[in-house]
Amino acid sequence: MMISPLRHVSGARFFSSHSYVQGFSAAIGNTPLIYLKSVSEKTGSKIFGKAEFQNPGGSVKDRAALGLVRDAEERGLIKPGGTVVEGTAGNTGIGLAHVCRAKGYNCVIYMPDTQSQEKIDLLRMLGADVRPVPAVPFDNPRNYNHQAREFAQNISNAIWTNQFDNTANANAHYLSTGPEIWEQTHGEIDGFVCATGTGGTLAGIGKYLKEKSGSKVQIWLADPPGSVLTSYVTSEGKLVERSGSSITEGIGQGRITDNLATFVNDLSGAFTVPDSKSIAMLYELLDTEGLYLGASSALNVVAAVELAQRFGPGSTIVTILCDGAYRYQSRLFSKKWLASKGLDQSIPLHLKKYAVLD
Repeated sequence: MMISPLRHVSGARFFSSHSYVQGFSAAIGNTPLIYLKSVSEKTGSKIFGKAEFQNPGGSVKDRAALGLVRDAEERGLIKPGGTVVEGTAGNTGIGLAHVCRAKGYNCVIYMPDTQSQEKIDLLRMLGADVRPVPAVPFDNPRNYNHQAREFAQNISNAIWTNQFDNTANANAHYLSTGPEIWEQTHGEIDGFVCATGTGGTLAGIGKYLKEKSGSKVQIWLADPPGSVLTSYVTSEGKLVERSGSSITEGIGQGRITDNLATFVNDLSGAFTVPDSKSIAMLYELLDTEGLYLGASSALNVVAAVELAQRFGPGSTIVTILCDGAYRYQSRLFSKKWLASKGLDQSIPLHLKKYAVLD
C-alpha cells in the first residue's frame, strides 16, 4: 500500500527545542522531501522534490563542499589555516566559502565570467577570493578548473578540491542524500532523475538507491541543451562534440567526469529538457507551489514529470530542488533578459505577472 503524500511531508523533519547542531557543517543535510501537488495531480503519480535549497548555504552543493573538505582533512592534505581552491560555476564555491569560514580556511574560487553577478557578489561577501576568468572548454589549458589546480599547486598548505573528478563528491551523496531519500519515501520509490554537472549528486544518490532497492529503482539523467550526456547514454558510450548552450548554470557537461564515471553505466536512461520547458516550469512552481527556484531545479521537475509519464500513473518519482532563484533573479525574472534569450514567450500568459524586472 502506498504511503500518502501527507505522511511523507509530515515525517520529513522533526525539530526539538532541546536539540541543536554543532555549527554550519552539522546543519548540512536532512532536508525535507516536498510533495509537488500540482504536477503530481497532472500525472497521476507522486512527484517529490528534495529541498536542497534549505541547506544552510542555500544549495545541494553544500553537501559536496563539506564532503570534499572532510576528505582532505581525513587524508591529511590540509592543515589549520590552509587554503581551499576550486574551479566552480558558483554553488560549490558558495558552499566551500561557508565551510571555509566555519573551519578557518582561506578560500580561492576560479569561475567562468558568464556566471550571475549575484553568485560572484555572495562569494566575495563570504570572504572568498573570487577570480572570474573567460569561459573556455575543459580541454583549453586556461579553463577555470586548470587555473584553480595550478594555483593550489604553487602555494603551500593548499588543496584543489577538484569537485568534478574527486569522487569524495559522489561519496558525500552516497552517505547522506541517498539514505535520506530512501528513508523519507519508506523505500517506496520507482524512479530518481536529475541533471548533472560534476556528476556527484546523480552518481552518489543513484548508487545508494540501486543498492538499497536491489536495482528496482530506475535512475535517469536529465540534460540541458548543449550537454553531451544524453547522447552518450543513449548511444551506449559515444562521446560527441559539445555544441549549443543553455540558460541553466552549473549543469550539463562535455565529458564524463570521474564522479559520473562511477555510475554512468548503471543509468536507466537519459533525455534532454529544452530551456523553454524549464522556464515555464519555474514560473508554474512559483505560482502553484510557492517555490522560488532556480532554472536547474525547474529542469529537474520537468524531467520528473516526463519520467512519471513514462512510468504511468501510480509511480513515485523523486528529483532534486538544487537551489532557489535568489542567485539568478536579475535574469530569470527580467523581461528584457528573457526576451534576449527568446524565452519570454515560454512563460504562460497568466504567469507573466511574475516577470517584474525590466
